[in-house]
Amino acid sequence: MTFCVERETEISVDFSPEELFEEVAKQVLTEENCPYEAEINLLLTDSDAIRVYNREYRDIDKETDVLSFPGVDYETPSDFSLVEQEIACYVNPDTQELMLGDIILNMDRVISQAKEYGHSEKREFAFLITHSMLHLLGYDHMTDEEEKVMFQKQEQILDKMGIFR
Repeated sequence: MTFCVERETEISVDFSPEELFEEVAKQVLTEENCPYEAEINLLLTDSDAIRVYNREYRDIDKETDVLSFPGVDYETPSDFSLVEQEIACYVNPDTQELMLGDIILNMDRVISQAKEYGHSEKREFAFLITHSMLHLLGYDHMTDEEEKVMFQKQEQILDKMGIFR
């Protein structure tokens, strides 16, 4: 597995974002029965920068907590059959790893939302990584049913890891 973390901000927390990212990502991939080793990129940034990314990539001129850019087109969440059919499109030829996608995480919001929801920064970071990883695996929350499924999966994964509110 390749986990690339880049920092655009000096915002610090009392845990290792790199280690927690890897731990959470591996748990999500295990829970979703991903049959591949994966490459995932994470950019840690702040509110001002994520607003620029959100405007540039989504035409939404406001800050957000996390952005997800899946590298795989799924017909249904965590259905890797398309990858198998078009392996050259989705697998890095040098590493033979699935190019799962990119995550941009707003560290300002990790801190503020942890305070707002009354839990630790570690829990908020893990929640946002779990949420984003599920997006990278084709989950969404555009309908009530999709939201229910996605949020249930998030809580199950975090509970399994012992990361509670």
